[in-house]
Amino acid sequence: MDPRRYLTAEEVAERYRGSISIGTLRNWRAMRIGPTFIKIGKAVLYPVDELDAWDEKNRVTCRASTRLGMRGQDQV
Repeated sequence: MDPRRYLTAEEVAERYRGSISIGTLRNWRAMRIGPTFIKIGKAVLYPVDELDAWDEKNRVTCRASTRLGMRGQDQV
C-alpha cells in the first residue's frame, strides 16, 4: 500500500482556508495549472507531499526593511 497521503478537492479547499475554492481547483485541473493531482476514474486526489512542494514553490520571502528598524530606534 502506498504510504503517501492524499486529499480530495474539498480537503484541499479546507487546507487553504477557502482561499482556493473547489471550482478554482476544477478550473486549474482543466488548464493543467495549480497543484499536481491524480485522477483515478472520477476520483481526483491531491498527494499531500505534492501540495507541500507547491506551497514551497509559491512561497514569497520578504526582506526586512531597514527603515522600519530605524524608525523603531528613533521612538525610544
